[in-house]
Amino acid sequence: MSFMTNAIKGLAFAAAVTVGGAAAHAQEVTLKLHQFLPQQANVPKLIIDPWIERVEEASGGDIKINHFPSMQLGGKPPELIGQVQDGVADIVWTVLGYTPGRFPQSEVFELPFMMSNAEATSRAFWEYAEANMFDSDLKDFKVLAVWVHGPGVIHSNEPITSVDDLNGVKMRAPTRIINKMVSDIGATPVGMPVPAIPEALSKGVIDAAVIPWEVTAALKVPELVSNHTEFGDEALYTTAFVFAMNKEKYESLSDEQKAALDSQSGADFSAIAGRDMAGADGPAREAAAAAGNNIITLSPEQVAEWKKAAGNVEAGWVEDMNEQGFDGQALVDEAKALIEKHTD
Repeated sequence: MSFMTNAIKGLAFAAAVTVGGAAAHAQEVTLKLHQFLPQQANVPKLIIDPWIERVEEASGGDIKINHFPSMQLGGKPPELIGQVQDGVADIVWTVLGYTPGRFPQSEVFELPFMMSNAEATSRAFWEYAEANMFDSDLKDFKVLAVWVHGPGVIHSNEPITSVDDLNGVKMRAPTRIINKMVSDIGATPVGMPVPAIPEALSKGVIDAAVIPWEVTAALKVPELVSNHTEFGDEALYTTAFVFAMNKEKYESLSDEQKAALDSQSGADFSAIAGRDMAGADGPAREAAAAAGNNIITLSPEQVAEWKKAAGNVEAGWVEDMNEQGFDGQALVDEAKALIEKHTD
């Protein structure tokens, strides 16, 4: 009898383990992450994939994230934000300015010579977004991070040193505010997402592009142009990114799964992403120099000429924001104060 009792207890225990295992398995979720750069580019390699690993580990295996680079789920880069809102993708990384006018408050970080360094500016951006955008511009999303890239650089067919060198130059820019800057400093702006740059350069659609160093290798830009203009210790511009999740999908997760995602998101991850993106600038710059390309570093006096030429962009943005019902100058002052706060 004792043997039978123990056997029944053993079967009951095995059934309980099986049921428990099934329940645990039922909690597992697979998320689709979609973004526009090829897998070998620095952001996927250095930022997104390590983040995926950390989230999966923090969830104890209850979250799996499938990464779809290079718009593999279809559509074009400006459609990413709509895809995450509609649930085509669960998570996206994209440029906020790819949908002009939809996220106006984020443009403050793209104003000429606004940023200090990418890590500090990204942390400032998170704090600013939390205060100003989460309940307005970004209310339709679960925001996992926001960040900016390192100093924007001009990559061109012909050497560009002074503002006068921009006369007649067709220059790619990523967003509305940077297009405005490019126009104000004397070039002809051509808006396009970053993956379109190589073909546009090779076909002569553009003569130059503004992008950070880090993405030049993946796009083979140093093979398409031979001149690169830097602005010394200053940053001509940067670009505002968002790492966003479908809000309903996030709310459908268990408390434990939400905690796993939250533990790897927010201010610290925003700062890390900005830091690591900018950290990839150095190797890409070294590769262009090793290839014999012409790297032009402007002096403070030369940079002053560019600052003067771009001087109306900030005032124009403030006016635009005022017309939309925001206090434009207050947003500029807040962004500058936060950048200063987080800059060592």
